[in-house]
Order: sequence, then structure tokens, then C-alpha cells
Amino acid sequence: MQNNNQNFERVSRSRASQPHFKKKSHKGAWITFLVFLVLLVTGLVVAHGIYVNMKNAADKAYQPGLSTKARNVSSVIAQNKPVSILLLGTDTGALGRHDTGRTDTIILATVNPKKKTIYLTSIPRDTKVTVPGDSQPYEKINAAYTIGGASSAVQTVQNLLNVPIDFYAIINMGGLEKMVNAVGGVTVTPPLTFQYGAANVVKGKTVTLNGAEALAYSRMRHQDPAGDYGRQVRQRQVLQKLVLKGMNISSLPRYKEILSSVSGKLKTDMKFDDMVALRERYGVATHHIKSQTLQGETAVIDGIDYEVPTQQELLTISNSIRSSLGLSTLSSLNQTQDTTSDYSSTTSSTSTQINY
Repeated sequence: MQNNNQNFERVSRSRASQPHFKKKSHKGAWITFLVFLVLLVTGLVVAHGIYVNMKNAADKAYQPGLSTKARNVSSVIAQNKPVSILLLGTDTGALGRHDTGRTDTIILATVNPKKKTIYLTSIPRDTKVTVPGDSQPYEKINAAYTIGGASSAVQTVQNLLNVPIDFYAIINMGGLEKMVNAVGGVTVTPPLTFQYGAANVVKGKTVTLNGAEALAYSRMRHQDPAGDYGRQVRQRQVLQKLVLKGMNISSLPRYKEILSSVSGKLKTDMKFDDMVALRERYGVATHHIKSQTLQGETAVIDGIDYEVPTQQELLTISNSIRSSLGLSTLSSLNQTQDTTSDYSSTTSSTSTQINY
């Protein structure tokens, strides 16, 4: 597509392309939502007699998403087909922030029970997109939730990647802090030395972080040479350790504390029955986790920094996710994806051909 924007500057090439869906057992990302609410807690409902507590927690977390989903999710689960869950982390609930907030962590998880694998795709917060219903021709993707809530975020990611999203889950940063405290802290080995907020860490020196320290460790971006990409790595590191710590807890009071920590901090369109069904049918997929990132090229458009994926990168990522969901791969992008993957300041069309 020919570039027609006179007000952009291409700043630098993105990091070198990485193998897509590279297997990394140490990365759990925001899959914490799924693990804590589905695999960890529901797996202990019978053993500990906390069915009522779990159902109450799930009912409080339930929040409808799109009025019409991209496909019949009940049928997908009944047939043990791969499912997709959009995992979002907002910057509210901590550090004095209590507004709607933006989703600074965006990860699409696809869970494939036959391959016994969870595939995680991280989307940079500054990715340039068109948000359905927005008055502006383009936005950063982390603004979609602020503009139109969870349904807007889901629709925006569906359009960007041309894949169906079956569920979403949102947690705010205050929830992360409370969960870390609930499990007694998390132990990490920092990939770099920095001081930010409550976090003061040294590269290669293993340290146990409390909730406030883990939150700061997960938030720091500007001191990291890799920017937001580096922050994503540390977020996945903290949350993987959080999951492992939680799964090793055998104390019933501690589990109740974990449930309490997510109360009011988590929103999802998964009902309790959905969680139980996923636990029973998809739990085996947690044995293997593979991850990838939608790599963008840094660009300044009208004075604002964006991450803009090339057409080839976007097509490759889209097809890798489609493959993990058992969907056919495509030879080209649709019109909405074409607009996202160039530096155009105006959209050529708002129509989209979705192939699910």
C-alpha cells in the first residue's frame, strides 16, 4: 500500500526477527489469569471444599464482552478444539491510579488440548491500530480498552490478527501486587540492573520480591534497552514465578487469601462453568508453553511514537496463531490489516473480511 502520510519519520528497525512460537518453559505471561482461576483454584475445589468460594469469586469477576462472539464457543469447547483467550493487564489499582486505564500488557493465549500446548502472542502496547467506532483514524492498541472497554479491545485485536477471540480476562496492577503478597513473594533473577520505585535489583543476582517490588519490577520500561519488549520479558518472568509459587501452596487459608486478592481486581467473560470445562478439558495444555511477539518497527507519526509491524510480520504472526487454533492459513492480509501494517495516517476502508 502506497504511503500517503507526510508527517512520519521511520526511526529504526525493530529487533531482529525471532523464531515464531519459540518454546520457552520459563515464560508464563498473563496466563496467570487462566492458571489461577481455572487450573489452580478449580483443581482444588473438591479436595478443599471451596466450591462455593470459587464460584462466588468467579461470579464477581464475570463481565459480559461482545454481544456476539466471533464463533460458537460452547461448541468449540465441547469438541475439544483449541480456544483463544485475550489476556489484558491495566495500569490501574496501584500507584494512586483509579481511572479506566490502558492495557499496557496485551497477550493472546491460544490453548490447544490435542497438542498439549499453550501458545502466547505478546502485542506491544504502542502498536498502531484502527479502533472500531473511534473518531480518530488510528490509535495505540493500549487505548482500545479506554475508548470502548473490553469489547473494543477484543474487536481491535481480532481485526489486527484476523483470528477469533473466545474469551478475555483483565486484571489491574493492584491485583498483581496483592497476588504476589498472597503467595508470600516471588523469587526472580533479574536480566539487568536497575532501580525503579520499590524495585532495586542487580543483574544475575537472585532476589525475592514482595508485591510492591514485583509491581515496580514489572512496570519499568524506560531504563530497559529493549523498552517495552524488555518489560514484557520481566512481566512474564514474575507471573510465571507467581504461578509456580501458588501451585506449591497446600494451605487452605492461603488459597482463600489468593481468592481474596483477585476480588474486584479481575474481570472476565468466562463464566464459572466455562472455567470448570476448561479445567477438565484443557488443563493438560499447561505442560508446554510457547511464546512469540508481534515485532514492530518504531515510527514517529504526527509527533507520536508507534510500533508498526510490516505486512510480512503481521501475516506471519496471524498465520501462526491461526495454525495454533486449527484454522486455515492465508496468503495475504485483509484491508484492515493492510491499514495497520503501513504508515498511512488515513484508513482506506473500514470493511474487513474475517476468515474463521
